[in-house]
Amino acid sequence: MEKSPFLPLLEGLCMTQILQEETRLTVEVTSERLSSSCPLCAQTSVSVHSHYMRMLRDVPCGGCRVRLRLLVQKFFCRNPLCQQKIFTERLPTFVEPWAQMTLRLNRTLQMIGLATCGSLGARLAAHLGISVSWMTIVRRIMNIPTPAAGLVTVVGIDDFSFRRGRTFGTILVDLDRHQVIDLLNERSSKSSATWMHTHPELEYVSRDRGNDYTQGANEGAPQAIQVADRFHVTKNLVESIEPVVARCYKYMRHAQPPLPSPVLPQPREWRQASDSDAERKRVARLTENQDRFEQVKALHLRGLKQEEIARRLGMAMRTVQRWLERGTCPGNQRRRKRRSIFDPYAPYILRRWQEGCRDVSLLWQEIQNQGFSGEIRTVYRFIRALRQESIELPNASVLDRVSVQEAIWLIVRPPDDLKADERTECQELCQASQELSTLYALVQSFGQIVRKREGHRLGDWMKQVAQSGISEVQRFVKGLERDKEAVLAGLTVIYSNGQVEGQVNKLKLLKRTMYGRAGFPLLRQRVLHAL
Repeated sequence: MEKSPFLPLLEGLCMTQILQEETRLTVEVTSERLSSSCPLCAQTSVSVHSHYMRMLRDVPCGGCRVRLRLLVQKFFCRNPLCQQKIFTERLPTFVEPWAQMTLRLNRTLQMIGLATCGSLGARLAAHLGISVSWMTIVRRIMNIPTPAAGLVTVVGIDDFSFRRGRTFGTILVDLDRHQVIDLLNERSSKSSATWMHTHPELEYVSRDRGNDYTQGANEGAPQAIQVADRFHVTKNLVESIEPVVARCYKYMRHAQPPLPSPVLPQPREWRQASDSDAERKRVARLTENQDRFEQVKALHLRGLKQEEIARRLGMAMRTVQRWLERGTCPGNQRRRKRRSIFDPYAPYILRRWQEGCRDVSLLWQEIQNQGFSGEIRTVYRFIRALRQESIELPNASVLDRVSVQEAIWLIVRPPDDLKADERTECQELCQASQELSTLYALVQSFGQIVRKREGHRLGDWMKQVAQSGISEVQRFVKGLERDKEAVLAGLTVIYSNGQVEGQVNKLKLLKRTMYGRAGFPLLRQRVLHAL
């Protein structure tokens, strides 16, 4: 039978028959090779002893599982010095000795396992027509040979967590090749130093500013230049300026003049605003009552008794009597305000309204926490009365528009990355506080040193900080002094831990696909051989 492109075979193997069932194909393959080499002495033999049938599983074809019935030959070994007298021919690029699946099926399972791991890999394989257990996939992953790291001149080192905040491991990345070269099952100076001892060719070690990796690099690779990661240095600066900005905000708020008190109705006289339809009905009812009152007065002047007036106009006797006693049109007097469940909370709403809060849902939630049991529409009715007063409040200052955290990022980010309104707010903050203006100049200067890798300017910048009088930034500079060589290298060379952080994110994804239940050996295999 001719060879099929759907089931490619090695030279010397030929398909003799294909049997098709519902979900499986059985393919009979016969070896037609005339010679084979002894696995012990490697001497070629052409003396056929017998034939041997092997049952193999292969990759699926057309959604059907494939089983191979491979008929191979046994040969005599004619080397008198060889202990192996009879051997079965080897097919090293097709199937391993004593294996029950072909090498290409084995590689397929390995790729499925690296992409999805055990249980999920078994479910995916079932959809592809491969019947396999999750443990088989795990075994195939663990059988992948891991080559040695080789020569590494630039390494990035960082930690990752097995359990967040409790146990940590170490990841090592070749920054030249952008490839993970090893994982360590702990985060300690001893383990990292031991690994670096095996690589005396190291020239650069990129790390964060933690003590474990600093000490490990000092002990394991004293010949290498340590590079402090620029991101972590900048992060330390941002953390140091946060209390400065908060303190400046506090001083600026105290220096602000008090807001003028708008004229607002007193809480006990605060009436809910009626809608337009209710107002229209009220005016119509008032006009009708006025007409009736004029009729009552006219009939009374003609001398009719109150009983006769009530009968003619279809009114109650008591109503006619009350109108004549008062002598005024009913409805002209302002009604007395009724008590409302909102009254105890009216002073609080007035104060919050005066402070500039216009979010009715937020006000409703706040008085709910104080015990208000009414609905939000009740608050809306009373707030509508305030809106109708047309109260003009002063424009909010920059302290009201920009929070402390937002101010920190306005100070840290480059001016070119800010929008026009953000640049305006940043200028207002610097104009409002001399200390913030000084801090802004220092942070922007340090940002340029980091982004342009101008490490030679670091000494001058430290002198400026010493003259600024900002104690928090001065403490940050003292921390840089303790690790000055690594910081200078980080602000000069191109290497950083950015690639390492990306590999840590990839490791987290792989760990989560295993639901965090896999041990370190399997995790290491998946990371080192990740697709």
